[in-house]
Amino acid sequence: MNDLPLPDIAAQPTHHDLPLDWVGMAGITLPIRLGDAAVTARLDIGVSLDDAGARGIHMSRLYLAAQRLVHQQLNVPAVLQVLDECLGSHQALSDSASLTLHGEVPLERPALVSPLSGWKTYPFELRARQDGRGVSIELQVEVTYSSTCPCSAALARQLIQQRFIDDFPERQADYIEVLDWLGSTQGIVATPHSQRSTATLEVRLTQDCLHLPLLALIDSAEQALGTPVQTAVKRADEQAFALANGQNLMFCEDAARRLHRALRELPQVNAFRLKVVHAESLHAHDAVAESRWNWS
Repeated sequence: MNDLPLPDIAAQPTHHDLPLDWVGMAGITLPIRLGDAAVTARLDIGVSLDDAGARGIHMSRLYLAAQRLVHQQLNVPAVLQVLDECLGSHQALSDSASLTLHGEVPLERPALVSPLSGWKTYPFELRARQDGRGVSIELQVEVTYSSTCPCSAALARQLIQQRFIDDFPERQADYIEVLDWLGSTQGIVATPHSQRSTATLEVRLTQDCLHLPLLALIDSAEQALGTPVQTAVKRADEQAFALANGQNLMFCEDAARRLHRALRELPQVNAFRLKVVHAESLHAHDAVAESRWNWS
């Protein structure tokens, strides 16, 4: 057994007097709880090194502070407790602490019509910072949906009209004959193009917010868009999805405006920015729209 004290190189002064904005660890694996969901997340955590003469920080103290998030409900008080501990263990060294937690939360979502249900994952990121100006907590989530082009829908309708004129020239069409025609490939000669699309929502939480409004954020976005991607479906669900797309024709500008209005209604949010990406099936490039409110 070595009776000599273990060397602490980090406690030695540096030969390069210079403060650092952020020092810490990235990619720490943590099992956490978000609502009813168990999530394996990755954590980046660190502090500023404001003492220009200090060699380094105490990495192990940050790691031990991060463990307070393990297996407990992730909420604002739990995050603030970790930041407080990071600063408390680095007195005279650091004036700010921050963390970023990112992962995917699984949510069970019902089918549109049938009794089926399935699971979807939503990538999320939580960013928190505490310094002399106070505390800032931001929550980001990604929502996937379907978008059908209004222009393409109008062009498809015109082609169907023209085919009707061609197939029923200058005569009164029989009801049954037209009904059969509408249900045939001869009648529906064109369909609008649609694509899987993504909305990335970043919100800044109010100072009195205690619980992370992740589910409220997801539900609000999906309700505003009207066409979230589905999991398990039967033909009745697929038909209902086609109806939802037809009733929610969207350019990327339309989607961004819908989401902007929905986020303004969330009481836990005092600022946000959003970005929608429509991965065009017509073009080899994406259509993108962005919006923000109170974000600086």
